[in-house]
Amino acid sequence: MENSTKEDYKIQSFDLETQKLLKTALKDPSAVDLDKVSNVIVDQSLKDQLFSKEAGRICYTIVQAEAKQNNGSVFRRNLLNRLQQEFKAREETRLRSLQEWVCYVTFICNVFDYLKVNNMPMVALVHPVFDCLLRLAQPDALNNEEEVDCLVLQLHRIGDQLEKMNYQRMDELFFLLRDGFLLLEGLSSMGRLLLLEILEFRAGGWTLSDTAQKYYYSEVSD
Repeated sequence: MENSTKEDYKIQSFDLETQKLLKTALKDPSAVDLDKVSNVIVDQSLKDQLFSKEAGRICYTIVQAEAKQNNGSVFRRNLLNRLQQEFKAREETRLRSLQEWVCYVTFICNVFDYLKVNNMPMVALVHPVFDCLLRLAQPDALNNEEEVDCLVLQLHRIGDQLEKMNYQRMDELFFLLRDGFLLLEGLSSMGRLLLLEILEFRAGGWTLSDTAQKYYYSEVSD
């Protein structure tokens, strides 16, 4: 019940016509243009960071409703096509608008977290998600606190799931993070703290001890 309230709340930022479209899609997907619905969700996710953090839940609800209604997957196919288009343009997006780039990474990771096939993450999203996170682990991105923050948040959310899908690529990502932590001269003190925390988080089996948690979160709040 709490989830549906959150979904309704997130939809309030749209105009009334779009709210109606999304509310119908959540309950009766065959009654609306699902290509339009997927574009509306992606467009909003790219400009609204709060929405990009929650949009995976809305996508999940529509996917479930469509499958239940007519065993369809039109919405999921349209969503993946649009995610792929945005993925191909990711470097241009990053250069044009750092906020839009961070929103895109947040959104694709959110979709990865929510959309499952037979209770498993969608294989089609594994490499694109890794590619986005590896881009955030490059030196120019590690020098930007907004990108480091995004990277660490996503790894907290889906790192464990991603590692199970491809251990080798997770190792590759963490080699970059370790090198960045040790060798990057321009890293801010907050960036260094965030990297140290995520290195420790994975080393502890994707969890932090109570002591470590108190240490990092008191440092962040200070």
